[in-house]
Amino acid sequence: LKSGSRAASLQSHTEYIIRVQRGVSVENSWQMVRRYSDFDLLNSNLQIAGLSLPLPPKKLIGNMDREFIAERQKGLQNYLNAITTNHILSNCELVKKFLDPNNYSASYTEIALQQVSVFFRSEPKWEVVEPLKDIGWRIRKKYFLVKIKNQPKERLVLSWAGLGPDKRLSDKGFQCLIKLLPSCLHPYIYRVANESSALLIRMFDEKGTLKDLIYKAKPKEPFLRKYCNPKKIQGLELQQIKTYGWQILEVLKFLHDKGFPYGHLHASNVMLEGDACQLLDLENSLLGLPSFYRSYFSQFRKINTLEGVDVHCFGHLLYEMTYGRPPDSLPVDSFPPAPSVAVVAALESTLSCEACKNGMPTVSRLLQMPLFSDVLLTTSEKPQFKIPTKLKVALRIAKECMEKRLIEEQKQIHQHRRLTRAQSHHGSEEERKKRKILHSAKYSTSNNSAGSGASSPLTSPSSPTPPSTAGMSALPPPPPPAPPPPAAPLPPVSTEAPTQLPPQAVNGVSRGALLSSIQNFQKGTLRKAETCDHNAPKIG
Repeated sequence: LKSGSRAASLQSHTEYIIRVQRGVSVENSWQMVRRYSDFDLLNSNLQIAGLSLPLPPKKLIGNMDREFIAERQKGLQNYLNAITTNHILSNCELVKKFLDPNNYSASYTEIALQQVSVFFRSEPKWEVVEPLKDIGWRIRKKYFLVKIKNQPKERLVLSWAGLGPDKRLSDKGFQCLIKLLPSCLHPYIYRVANESSALLIRMFDEKGTLKDLIYKAKPKEPFLRKYCNPKKIQGLELQQIKTYGWQILEVLKFLHDKGFPYGHLHASNVMLEGDACQLLDLENSLLGLPSFYRSYFSQFRKINTLEGVDVHCFGHLLYEMTYGRPPDSLPVDSFPPAPSVAVVAALESTLSCEACKNGMPTVSRLLQMPLFSDVLLTTSEKPQFKIPTKLKVALRIAKECMEKRLIEEQKQIHQHRRLTRAQSHHGSEEERKKRKILHSAKYSTSNNSAGSGASSPLTSPSSPTPPSTAGMSALPPPPPPAPPPPAAPLPPVSTEAPTQLPPQAVNGVSRGALLSSIQNFQKGTLRKAETCDHNAPKIG
């Protein structure tokens, strides 16, 4: 989301008009009217994140002054910029409803409860213990702590999610694949205890996810509180990075070989079972839900397959395991000191400028890198996941459709970037100065050309004009302001008529007239000068 604000003063209060744009299309934009009190309420609700957000302070007296309103408007714009550029805040329900209430006005918890109630009526052995409010980042995905009635001490997690924009399977194919998920056996995939459409039940682990381990967080706390501003930033030990990274790559390779698209790897989707990592939420790709890192990899046109998406997301996960926090921006120009140079090499292959520009390595290539090549297999469990041929075809077609939509989105972003760069360059101060200088030079050249008559065939150096045959007292018109062309070499003096000489002048007098006077000079005609005639022409 992009946002920009302006103010409109009324008699009793000031309304701030926010223009919101989703994506790069100007057509997909709208306006919102908010008062300062609305911003203040939003900021109070976001305090759970533990961040210091730049909301302008309150003012009781003089808050209708024009200068104060203009200054507050700038402050509110900075506040919106801080929220929308924060990856976690920009995806939370509070911000979405503040900027886009028309599309986010529903109560998703109530919708999920309705779906869960229908399931419980058909499966009476289950019972809800408590809702796990906002433990995830998805707005349309809700979690509940449940139990089996005859096993009151055992706790499980029920999750329900609505369909996303990449749901490409038919309803029949979707239901068949969802029912296959419990049959997927892999030492590094978290088991599904029960499934029903978009509702799945898994065992609840008090230790939480890999992200909880990295951030030292409690699993039941809200997502904003757990991960926005961790109190202690510390990466994992080198052996944990190697082991967990290798296990995650192994399960990615298994899924890729099966033709099962994933695309949802991040630290909150990795459970810890002893010393083993286990992937969660395989159903997300079937539901068509967007990836947590989509806003990142959609910027790079070479990351255009789900396999490449998984590798890029693995780079994010590896960075968090190494440094205890996500990267500040992408691509990453330089990496902080790491426990091993092998870690930096793996990070560079997935998050560096060169990697994002040229494309991701394969999972097999990552497994061969020094960081993971010496990790030993610690389990003898044989993976199993049998997918019928018809469903494999349906999965392949769905995967191609997802990739096609991603490529189109990347193309639009690339075109928008090129246009923005061109407009920014054209409107820069340096470029305006260059255009001004160029315009002045063209104007000066145009004036000089018009004054010298250089384009006229009658005055061109290649078309000599006849010299004047008048006496010394008859002067030609003054020369033009432009410098004359280089003089041709003088021909030898001739006794022929001066009309045969080139029309070059000396001090404003034609050369032909000068030579004629010299040839006709008679010394006897001179008389002693008694007065000086100042009006007579001078030759010198």
